[in-house]
Amino acid sequence: MTKIYTSLLLFTLWLSNGSAQTAFWNTTTYKGAFDCTAPMWTDNWTNWDPQNTNYPAPTMTVSANITTNTTWATGQTILLNGQIYVTNNAILTIQPGVIVRGSSMVAGSSLIITKGSQIDAQGNALNPIVFTSDKAAGSRGVGDWGGIILLGDATNNLPGGLGNIEGLPIGLTSEHGGTNDNDNSGTLAYVRNEFGGYPYQVNKEINAFTFGSVGKGTSIHHLQSSFNNDDAFEWFGGTVDARYLVSFRDLDDNFDCDNGFRGNVQFGLIVRDPTLADNPSISTSEGFECDNDAGGTAATPQTQAVFSNITAIGPYRGSSATSIASGFRRALRLRRNVGLRVFNSIFMDFKNGLFVDGTACDANAGNGILKFKYNVIATTSGVTPKTIETTTANTIVNPTWFSSQPNDSLTTTSGLLMIPYGSTNNYTNPDYRPVCTNTLINGGADFTDGAFLAGGIIGINEIENNISHVLVYPNPGTNNVTVSINSHTNTKINMAVYNSIGQLIDDSYLNINVEAGSNELQINTTQLTGGLYFINIQNGIKTETVKLVVNK
Repeated sequence: MTKIYTSLLLFTLWLSNGSAQTAFWNTTTYKGAFDCTAPMWTDNWTNWDPQNTNYPAPTMTVSANITTNTTWATGQTILLNGQIYVTNNAILTIQPGVIVRGSSMVAGSSLIITKGSQIDAQGNALNPIVFTSDKAAGSRGVGDWGGIILLGDATNNLPGGLGNIEGLPIGLTSEHGGTNDNDNSGTLAYVRNEFGGYPYQVNKEINAFTFGSVGKGTSIHHLQSSFNNDDAFEWFGGTVDARYLVSFRDLDDNFDCDNGFRGNVQFGLIVRDPTLADNPSISTSEGFECDNDAGGTAATPQTQAVFSNITAIGPYRGSSATSIASGFRRALRLRRNVGLRVFNSIFMDFKNGLFVDGTACDANAGNGILKFKYNVIATTSGVTPKTIETTTANTIVNPTWFSSQPNDSLTTTSGLLMIPYGSTNNYTNPDYRPVCTNTLINGGADFTDGAFLAGGIIGINEIENNISHVLVYPNPGTNNVTVSINSHTNTKINMAVYNSIGQLIDDSYLNINVEAGSNELQINTTQLTGGLYFINIQNGIKTETVKLVVNK
């Protein structure tokens, strides 16, 4: 069963020299977050209309810090009543489907995982974990509660290597930083965070997801931030990697990097709301806002995170007639001596494109520390932005540098993505996949830059988990098909069947045990009409897709 037909996707474990523990990058042939030929990885677990979602009433109120190992079980709805710290090296386990409602009556109700403690929040594609407002549907707003904060023992570039998360009381419970870049703060997987982001003071807000010196032993994937009052994702130092991040209609910055963050982030989606931006007298709203540190010093370790395969949709949303909030500025603002690297991504519908801010960042671009390569910046038709913006005399960063990386700039967003603005431009039922015939996106990615080597590269259609081979037969099939899976260890998988436009057809194959060696799982296709389908297989951090043709 090791022979795989070329019409199927082959999933192979990256094995040599222990690379299964370190390899991170999944090479793609496409730019942006999604493949045009497979269902979106956002399917099922995300929510494009959290304002009108009815969540159950709380079954338990948590008002005290968590100091011993604790489990919030499937079926529970938790009222988070205040700033709740997980301390004393405790582990908080949150099972799939748990709803956590942050109290709007207690200022900045939040969940803080202190240094040495852990969170084990592992939802799945069909039963995500949801953190949201305690207000009723239709009355929720940005900043109803606080957010989720992870504090770790990895290195940063703060004086003395220690810092405290802004807005929280200064002390051990808000401290982050140390010497262990492989520190483990636990797992956040298939978690949504809605209507958070509490502003304790001007420029001292809690974000949706805040990572303070979080180490690479932590697992972060499939997170959605929606309608949060400050940044969606902010990293203060640390080395943690992340995949499959969504920032949906948040207020300030989508991805914010500071104080020596050096993690890898692949597959991210940014969707902006024209009416939601910060007050420009306090802060401008950017897709990326990244610094080395607040003073723009040469402090080490330098902020040198690597991002790839980001799809970012700005506030104009395809129309120059759209009225946008005054706080909007750019798709990316790279400033204060940062050494960020951004690859294989799409930025569209923003007021301006890339801002390389300051002489130090301009020099970093010249010496190859700051990188912006194989990206597309697309302007809304009728808008005249600055694709490249600098505060220097353009000694390095200028249109010639931009195009030579190579990058592309377009004067229209038409024809890039399938349904980027949702049905009738109301955000619901979006399709953020690229148009398959657009050769600028499909076939335009590149993973040869040296920045990818430190993270380790997984080859095309390879999978970083326990599964080494997947085969579906007969394919084409008629009534029943067999999914043959070879696994290196005993593990669990979730399987689901989708039709050709990404609609869920069958989700009855959940939490299936597969054993080390060969496994055969049967899928009944008698209820399916003829046509193309996709079988999604979730194992560990990955959800991969096999094509199935049904003949009727």
